[in-house]
Amino acid sequence: MRRWAIEILGATGDFDVLPTVGSKELVALLPTLLDARKVLYPKIAYPTYLVGAMIAKAQAIEVDIDAALWPSADLAWVNSPSNPTGRIATEQELKSIIEYSRTTQTVVASDECYLGFPAREVQPISILKVAAGNNAGLLAVHSLSKRSNLAGYRAAFIVGDPALIATIREVRKHAGLMVPLPVQRAMTVALADEVHAHEQASRYRARRAVLQPALEAAGFNVEFTDAGLYIWCSRRERDWDSIAWLADLGILATPGHFYGPAGDQFIRVALTATDADIKMAADRINKALVR
Repeated sequence: MRRWAIEILGATGDFDVLPTVGSKELVALLPTLLDARKVLYPKIAYPTYLVGAMIAKAQAIEVDIDAALWPSADLAWVNSPSNPTGRIATEQELKSIIEYSRTTQTVVASDECYLGFPAREVQPISILKVAAGNNAGLLAVHSLSKRSNLAGYRAAFIVGDPALIATIREVRKHAGLMVPLPVQRAMTVALADEVHAHEQASRYRARRAVLQPALEAAGFNVEFTDAGLYIWCSRRERDWDSIAWLADLGILATPGHFYGPAGDQFIRVALTATDADIKMAADRINKALVR
């Protein structure tokens, strides 16, 4: 994992690595493990950031990407590429977030689980690469669920500030959340092979190329969607109306308000179905347009 962090993430300087029982579990428990009283999370975001703050009985505050506008906190979540939007944070935005962490002494946890799934030429970058060796206060969260199809293994890990990871390791072991050795061995094997990861990313890009034009032809405006496993789009109507239109065609998607009130006119369309099912969905949309 350390080698992978150096070669793939671009991590330098002093850092540690810790396997975790899944990334969802880590996201849900990190505020508790760090005894965070105030937690920042993206305005449109994976719901578990908010749920994790609620579990810890912490104050949860949604924020935009501009860290210059953030209040001080104990923990701030960053998600690039974003689930659900696929937005990639720029290097300058990540630099601003690191500066915020330095100034306010806030722990920044960068959820980078979709880093290996670029949809276009823009390559997502890890916050640890931008940190250029000064990893104090920073954690990068990674998972093998999507990259290596190991979702059932609950195989994930964090990389970053050795002092923070030492604290997490010490508290966590009392909760019985150690990753079994066979799972750690499987993670090591998976991380040593980039070929299958690139094949996986290519598969999602190909599915996007099939489904996105059909959605756009149906009047959906695709926003961001520069990486990840989803298409984030809007037809400038209530998300439930868009969901109902697709449901009438036998296509299931997720209403955007599940990811925060700001998403109430958007839907998230997953690219996790089979190639055949993605093509079938695109065909159904195209046929509906010529009725």
